[in-house]
Amino acid sequence: MVRTEIQLFLENVPGELGKLATLLGSEGVNIDALTIQDASAYVKELFKARGKSLKRIAPAASYGSMQKDSADFALIRLLVNQTDKAIDLLSRTGYLFDIMPVIALEIENSPGTLAAMAKKFGEEGINISYVYGSAMPSEKKSLFVFCPEDIAAAARIFKE
Repeated sequence: MVRTEIQLFLENVPGELGKLATLLGSEGVNIDALTIQDASAYVKELFKARGKSLKRIAPAASYGSMQKDSADFALIRLLVNQTDKAIDLLSRTGYLFDIMPVIALEIENSPGTLAAMAKKFGEEGINISYVYGSAMPSEKKSLFVFCPEDIAAAARIFKE
């Protein structure tokens, strides 16, 4: 199922995730999935992408500065139960964010299920840019979020 992921940068200091979660929760917005990474890794990936495509995302001199400054921030990716409400709330409160279509799959929590999903992407020639997911050991289902390079093709494969 295609869902909208919200990507935002938070200052990499204690309490920022708590502020974000409190803001969303106070308005009845539930976080369905979340991943956090050091933003400097994201900037490195931008630089690698620039090198592969030969298209500059930013001026060449900016990359060193971006990487140095990005260590002070974390890249948050999240799925929420009320995307439009969350986007409005984040906009009104001054957060800088972007949105990205992703494939969110609820899959059986058993050995080999993730392998089968990943194999479907590969058989269709669809590269996965990143994936995150989790399940409690006692639960029968798990939620995994895939960001494929070709969202339309992936959506056709995983229609509900």
